[in-house]
Amino acid sequence: MADLTTKYLGLTLRNPIVVASSGLTNSVDDIVELDKNGAGAVVLKSIFEEQILLEAAHSLKKAQKDGMIYAEYSETLDYIDEHIKEKELGSYLDLIREVKSKVMIPVIASVNCISAREWTTFARQIENAGADALELNIFVMPFNFDANSIEKEQVYYDIVNKVKELVSIPVSIKISPYFANLGRVITRLEEHGADGVVMFNRFASPDIDINALKVTSAEVLSHPFEIANSLRWVAIMAKHLKMDIAASTGIHDGEAVIKQLLAGATVTQMASAIYKNGPDHIVTVLKFVNDWMEKHGYNYIDQFRGKLSQGKMEHPEVYERMQFMRYFSEIK
Repeated sequence: MADLTTKYLGLTLRNPIVVASSGLTNSVDDIVELDKNGAGAVVLKSIFEEQILLEAAHSLKKAQKDGMIYAEYSETLDYIDEHIKEKELGSYLDLIREVKSKVMIPVIASVNCISAREWTTFARQIENAGADALELNIFVMPFNFDANSIEKEQVYYDIVNKVKELVSIPVSIKISPYFANLGRVITRLEEHGADGVVMFNRFASPDIDINALKVTSAEVLSHPFEIANSLRWVAIMAKHLKMDIAASTGIHDGEAVIKQLLAGATVTQMASAIYKNGPDHIVTVLKFVNDWMEKHGYNYIDQFRGKLSQGKMEHPEVYERMQFMRYFSEIK
């Protein structure tokens, strides 16, 4: 048997399959099942900065409607706001504690955030609850046309700075590919203290029903072809970073895992394939990786990790080619 052990965010994982933040990681029973099927680590379903604020606003509005409070009583509003935050966070902290008592694999907490405001104090409580690391899922909406790209990017750095001041556990940043200078943003995240980067987030997208004439939701789960963009950027960034790289989106089977490791990924994150095939799909993926390693004579992952990254390619420009001229010129 090949040794699939790897290191991620300073943590020892029995293999590079990390179950991504999702509904799969929202309950103790589900996480125990993922552990039994061989997951290397889990990222808990995110707690949302916006969710906490919106719930506070909803309760406030209801209380005002029912005549329970007067809007000008700021102390009352502060109490309601704080009470809701404590309740929401309390459930999340309980999940961390219970999961940690049931499994031995690393448990990574996740916060979906859009600012460096007061929510960052939650990070310390998450650490105290026993989380092994913290993944910050950051996305500053690009729909504010009055803000420039530099201002939007600064939010990411501010969040990293603030959280790193508060916790000693490793912190990784889950980002999208939507930056004017993606490579520079990633290297600056490392400069500001990030311990890892997750490439990339996959967002909910709209679709249009042309018969009902209404806006609907596009496919929620990823498809295998979506691996292409993260594969490109993992390979490009591998030589530029000391921090760890988690590849995400479009990773559905053992072949995809091996591709990302060859490109230079530290670990791979998987969710959609487990939704589609069940937790025992992890067993299938791990067997494929093990068999491939034995076939090619690799005893450890580090023996082939990054072997096909841009920094080790004879023709590194292959990862930067964006146009299809050669392909289409050969079509008769």
